[in-house]
Amino acid sequence: MIGARMVSAAAVAALVPSMALADSRYQYAEVLASDPIYETVSYSVPVEQCRLEDVPYREDRGHRSATGPIVGAIIGGALGNAVGHKKRNKQVGTAVGAILGGSIGADIARRQRERDGYVRYTTREVCDTTYEERYEEQVTGYRVTYRYAGETYRTTLDRDPGASLRVRVNVTPVG
Repeated sequence: MIGARMVSAAAVAALVPSMALADSRYQYAEVLASDPIYETVSYSVPVEQCRLEDVPYREDRGHRSATGPIVGAIIGGALGNAVGHKKRNKQVGTAVGAILGGSIGADIARRQRERDGYVRYTTREVCDTTYEERYEEQVTGYRVTYRYAGETYRTTLDRDPGASLRVRVNVTPVG
């Protein structure tokens, strides 16, 4: 039994070198036809469209008055003074009330100026970008018919091979 296994292993080892001796080489085949393969592909193109528009804006009348902040400071100071009970509290209340009242008065005066301003229009260019879908036919490959050793073959390639095509020929002994 041990002898039989050794013979089998020897037979396998004898086959490996013969497979390693298989011949592979390159030859050229004649190209009979090379037809492009077309595919429709889509892509997006940005398109900018511009137009002139009348855009409103408010124009300040230009006069600014200190009346709003002053009146606010007076009213705020009076309220702050009225809230305090002791002399020191009345002084602090008056100062804080005057500051807050002046700020509130300034805000009210600013809003009033904006409201009293008048609307004017100016022409400006306004642009929007949209995308258009476009399509085109592109060659994505070639169906190639070629002849080698009297036989005709077909394949698909990513480029046109020209008049001849390089092929790999493998020769392996049988038997």
